Amino acid sequence: MFVTYIGDHAPRHVHVYRNSRLVVKWDLDHDAAMEGQISRSILKHIAQLKKEGKL
Repeated sequence: MFVTYIGDHAPRHVHVYRNSRLVVKWDLDHDAAMEGQISRSILKHIAQLKKEGKL
């Protein structure tokens, strides 16, 4: 599950959960993990969501 919050603190970021547990908090502006570790699969999903204008 990919979650963003309107009005959340900077930098723009997405919270990624698997089975209700945080996997990674990803900085969308700098393409870097703020917390946790990212997999190639999650990176591909984030890239697709960005391309579609959803992130």
